Amino acid sequence: MNAFQTNEPPLIRIVDDEERMRESLAFMLRQEGFECAMYPSAEAFLREDSPSRPGCLLLDVQMDGMTGLELQEEMNRRGMTLPIVFLSAHGDLDMAVDTMRRGAAAFIQKTADRARLMEAIVSAVERSSAPSKNPGEEIARWQSLTDREREVAELIAEGLLNREVGERLGGISVKTVQVHRGEVCRKLGVKGASGIAQAVRSVKRILREEK
Repeated sequence: MNAFQTNEPPLIRIVDDEERMRESLAFMLRQEGFECAMYPSAEAFLREDSPSRPGCLLLDVQMDGMTGLELQEEMNRRGMTLPIVFLSAHGDLDMAVDTMRRGAAAFIQKTADRARLMEAIVSAVERSSAPSKNPGEEIARWQSLTDREREVAELIAEGLLNREVGERLGGISVKTVQVHRGEVCRKLGVKGASGIAQAVRSVKRILREEK
């Protein structure tokens, strides 16, 4: 069963260590008709949030304690599939690319206008609420991968570039990684690094729940 198959309305989680920013975002979202939950830290989110409810996570990049990037890594490790919209005070292109490779739904500057931010949020909410493949089908697709294809998929889900994947796998060529990556996408029925990352997280969650 999809972790987000529920009749509950979507919930927008706001994780930011600045109270003023949390309150400002919550005020805007409530005006748009969304329910919100606010957390002052990544640790509080992990401790208190209910992952079964659809929606998305508005996540500050730089925070005291666990950073937004570290929270994304931890969520990936746990197989949490809640879409993340990163909020950054600085337009760091490399960071944006890295978070998207790891499966983020969007990377938005805090100075972005309301329309752009709401577009990203609505897209993320729709992604969390969309019907997922049957869990049995997801596992069957995963099991159809070769051992090497699974290794490639898991490393891509960690955010590694093709070159870095090749180095981690004993120095295989970028071209070989690209061939494996193409097979992973074809067999899993996904597109791009973010699709692979989402599929890997979903499979890990299913396998964990079956234990």
